[in-house]
Amino acid sequence: MAAVAAGNGTPREEEGPSGEAAAPPPQAPTSVPGARLSRLPLARVKALVKADPDVTLAGQEAIFILARAAELFVETIAKDAYCCAQQGKRKTLQRRDLDNAIEAVDEFAFLEGTLD
Repeated sequence: MAAVAAGNGTPREEEGPSGEAAAPPPQAPTSVPGARLSRLPLARVKALVKADPDVTLAGQEAIFILARAAELFVETIAKDAYCCAQQGKRKTLQRRDLDNAIEAVDEFAFLEGTLD
């Protein structure tokens, strides 16, 4: 719980053990109009799902789950590729960083040979 600053009633961040400001606690998703739970456009994900001839029906929940899974996948591979870039003393991702991440992480083995 954030402590209240003396006098003005505004909350201030608590300090962690190292003297730095502690991160705010994660908040549950809100039902505020306009708040997005998915960063990918669901209409585009739905169009991609419908492009598969094997798919006959896909509910909104399934589309949302696929969009969220795609976001998490892209986030994970980007973080791993960024680690490869940092090993090369760079901040900009390059294709070879993706290739190195795919080769280094067993979970990405299914992608080997797809970026050729």
